[in-house]
Order: sequence, then structure tokens, then C-alpha cells
Amino acid sequence: MIENPPSSVDVVLPCLDEAEALPWVLERIPPGWRAIVVDNGSRDGSPRIARESGAHVVHEPRRGFGAACHAGLTAATADVVCFCDCDASLDPGLLPTVAGPVLDGAADLVLGRRRPTARDAWPVHARLANLELARLVRRRTGLRLHDLGPMRAARREALLDLGLTDRRSGYPLQMVVRAADARWRVTETDVPYHPRTGRSKVTGTWRGTWQAVRDMRAVLAERPAAAVAGAGVEGGAR
Repeated sequence: MIENPPSSVDVVLPCLDEAEALPWVLERIPPGWRAIVVDNGSRDGSPRIARESGAHVVHEPRRGFGAACHAGLTAATADVVCFCDCDASLDPGLLPTVAGPVLDGAADLVLGRRRPTARDAWPVHARLANLELARLVRRRTGLRLHDLGPMRAARREALLDLGLTDRRSGYPLQMVVRAADARWRVTETDVPYHPRTGRSKVTGTWRGTWQAVRDMRAVLAERPAAAVAGAGVEGGAR
């Protein structure tokens, strides 16, 4: 039996009842890259669909976006890891643009800045919450970011060294804050943002959005780590 060669990049796809979107998402994973679908308790057959589409499936019983993302990061083996939502709102085919600066050594963390393609792609309340969080991140870290989008890329070992602990909606923010504390070079690049397939578990409701905001405020209230291992490179989008 011939083993598949190791992938150059692993793509972590947190998944909760995304059966309708999964085929489109997985067929757009860049050639040679490995899709890691982290099932977070789906009841619609998502794990089966992912497996039949060739993805590596990880099961994370603890509910929470951060729990799913971190399970995927732990399961990854490639040097560079990307994260992407599994609801077809973001095109995995664009991940090489996001990961490129990390692969080239020009950046330590790259975020996809979401650019809505339609009015219903990003609810008003979610946009307002995102703007407020970007403002708070700038005040806390100095990073001049416009979005804390879920599409991103970084090196696996460096991410693990950040010691991320949030397992809910604050996980993406904690990654950015701790990366800034470690003086990573953090940049962003525009990516189209489409109306998602199915109903959002977070931004689809005011309650879900503001619960996420509360999680993220808790992250922003954390004191900077005395010493955070990481890329060890000064600079960033400041």
C-alpha cells in the first residue's frame, strides 16, 4: 500500500450540520492540501459526507467553535495550517492567497478580510459587532485590522506555542491577541464573503452575536502573557 505524501498545508474546517455546503467546500480545497473536517456534533450526516469526499474527519464532542478549531489544529501535521468556515461563505480555493505570505516567510499570521458580495451575506448587527471588536483589538494590541475573519493561516507549531485556551467564540480573537503579544507579523488580505448555506449558529441571531461579543470581551480583558513563545519576529500590521 502506497501512503499519500504529507500535505504541504492542512485546512481545518470546523463543522456543525453543514451537509449541504460540504461538497462544494471540499471540492475547492487546493490540490495537495489536506482537509480536516472537525465534526462538532452534527446530526445531518456531515461526517459521512466529509469522509466520502476524501477529508480527514476528527470528532470533537465538546461544543464550541474554539473547541472544534483547536481539535483540528491538534490533528494537523503540516507545517502551515489554514482555518476556514465550512458553510460555503468563504471559498477555500482562495486559501493559497491567504497562506502565501506565511509559506514565503513574509508574515506569521494572515487573516482574510471579508468583503460581502451581497447585502445578506453579512447581517448588519454582525458587521457592527465586528467593527467594535476591531476597534477594541486596535486599542489592546495596536494592530490596525478591519476584520477578525475566520479564514486565516499560520504555522502549526507557532500556533500551538501560543497556548490558546478559549474554546468558544473567543478562539479566533485570542489567536490574534496572543500573536500580537508575541510580536508576530500580522496582516490581512481581502476575500469575498458570500451568503452562507444554511443558518448561522452565531451571527444569524442577535443573541448569538452578542454572546460571541461577550466571549471576545473576556479575551480582551486577559493580561498579556509574560512570555509567549511564537514566531519571534517583530513588526506586524500596526
